[in-house]
Amino acid sequence: MSLAEERFRTKLSRQSKTLAAAVAEYQRRYAMPPPKGFDKWWEFTQQYEVLMIDEYDGLMRDLEPFYDLKGGGVEFRRRIAAVAGLPSIDLVRIRGGVLSTISVQADGYVDTEVSARAKGLKSILGRFAKDLPDMDFPVNAKAEGRVIVPWEKRLMQFNSTTDNDTHMQPLASFRPDWKGEGNVWDAWRRTCPPDSTARKLFSSIRSGMHISSRASLSSLTSPQFTFSPNTPYHDQSFCDEPHLHYMQGHFFSDWRTLGELYPVMSPARASGFADIKIPSHYYYGSTSRYTYGWDAEKGELMDVDKDEIFWRGATTGGGNEPAGFAGMYQRHRAVRNLGGKLSAFGYSGAVVDASGGLRHLSISYAALNKEIMDIAFMKATNPAQYPGGLENLMKDHRFAEGIPLGGHWKYKYLLDLDGMSYSGRFMAFLASDSVPVKSTVYEEFFGEWIEPWLHYIPLSAGYEEIYNIYSYFSGLSPEMVEQVYDANGDLEAAGNSSSTRTIKHIPGAPDGDAKLHRIALAGKQWKRTIGRKLDMEAYVYRLALEWARLCSDDREEMSMNNN
Repeated sequence: MSLAEERFRTKLSRQSKTLAAAVAEYQRRYAMPPPKGFDKWWEFTQQYEVLMIDEYDGLMRDLEPFYDLKGGGVEFRRRIAAVAGLPSIDLVRIRGGVLSTISVQADGYVDTEVSARAKGLKSILGRFAKDLPDMDFPVNAKAEGRVIVPWEKRLMQFNSTTDNDTHMQPLASFRPDWKGEGNVWDAWRRTCPPDSTARKLFSSIRSGMHISSRASLSSLTSPQFTFSPNTPYHDQSFCDEPHLHYMQGHFFSDWRTLGELYPVMSPARASGFADIKIPSHYYYGSTSRYTYGWDAEKGELMDVDKDEIFWRGATTGGGNEPAGFAGMYQRHRAVRNLGGKLSAFGYSGAVVDASGGLRHLSISYAALNKEIMDIAFMKATNPAQYPGGLENLMKDHRFAEGIPLGGHWKYKYLLDLDGMSYSGRFMAFLASDSVPVKSTVYEEFFGEWIEPWLHYIPLSAGYEEIYNIYSYFSGLSPEMVEQVYDANGDLEAAGNSSSTRTIKHIPGAPDGDAKLHRIALAGKQWKRTIGRKLDMEAYVYRLALEWARLCSDDREEMSMNNN
């Protein structure tokens, strides 16, 4: 936590204070001049007090492959036009400074009915579209990522001196779903180097896993007092450890991915995908339902008083291609293992005692889950894809009544899990006085602007350290600590029947609750100052300037030094 705060303060303090400094920093990072209009973007950031001026490395990584394409702006525009005709791809269009949204059908028919994601991007562009040239933005209408380019194909596209068309498969016969002809994982593992484990490994498309309420956590917690330094997006390598893909539903999506480098904008990007990140429409177009702490029934703000880890959601999280793996998806594992159904295993971990030292304890999962968790599904979506259908789904997982988002605010810990894609609730959680505990395999536009362990608590893909998180900040109550103490209050060896059995409260770290509250306040402050709609606009404004240069036949002319 201390290192996270130091990193964030250092990052904030080094942001450019003048246009000249911002230009110099851009040239230092990317070895080229900023795009034309960068000076107006700078004025925008100063007018609206945008704090993150230089941290756009993620945006540039998204666009870098398109700068490397042969054919320049002509080829880039051709790919935009080609991908625009695919199912579930919409266009946000600028003509003469005026915005519109369209959907181009395969037969050339233009429909004005578009997805909420395209409408959201149009709204974000509204404040500065008048200053942008004519161009089109292809927007993914699906939650899942769309673009996966194999490792060898990337090399061919970027190293070849021939026309790009010779390496691309036609889109005319593209089918939107897999229908048993391949799957996301088989396409994704081809993004790994040829000598990687994922490329060498044969993966069965049949599930050999029996999922039941007795299934254990993916990795039982060790006696060490361990925590995850970051979210799984940063900490996992599916190329090196391909077996981990069974735990993530996005590898089982029903929707076919694109195996060519097409420019498609999506609200989040998992590793190995080539989608271009934009702010989520859920973040930009939030309604009163996403206002922190508001109780619609009582018409008042809620207090944060429940010392529990809370989550509600539907059984989404992945498709069914191939079938039989739904029980391993991220939401199902969380509800099954943390939601109260798991009872045959014990937690083996450490807690902080009153002196600030570590004490090892073994406590049943059932007791812990009952006392500190309120995690459940509230809706069964596509239950037929779960092994055994709805009956087994209900038997293996806890289901409870749905709670409006405003009802989440009374809990100190808010678990944030991926669904079909990223979690659209994260910004709302940050705006609360609760602490988001986030596990995700996605990167979003603000990834370089936020700091884990300062603004939120990261959680591994296996969730095993969640009990350590709770015991560190909140301690363990007498109901959870069923240990044997002697007359002097010292912990005795297990099995000593002569001792007097007493139950003691073991507190968390010194000022643990205050430290937890500090994370909540830091996250809330981040949302107010860096996660605003204006900051999303600043991000998209800069993306649009880069996009205009990519679209141009003369990219030098569209650079700032030619203004």
